Amino acid sequence: MTYRISYSAGSAGTAKGKHKVRTSQTEEYRTEPEALRRALELLETGEHHGIAVRDHSGNALCGVRLQLRLGFKAE
Repeated sequence: MTYRISYSAGSAGTAKGKHKVRTSQTEEYRTEPEALRRALELLETGEHHGIAVRDHSGNALCGVRLQLRLGFKAE
C-alpha cells in the first residue's frame, strides 16, 4: 500500500514581485506511519499549512482523524 502527501511547495515572486505562484508537491510513502511522520514534519516547520494525506484508496485522512493520528490532543 502507498500513502501520498500533497502540499504547497511555497511561493515564488515574479520578476516584479507582485504576484506569487504556488506549486504543489507530492510525496509517496509505503507505510502510514512514514507518511504521518512526514506530514507532522511539514506542519512543525510552519511553512506548510495545507497538507493532504491520502491512503492507498485515495481517501483523505483529514480533520480530527488526521490530528489524532499525528498525535495532537485537546488541551
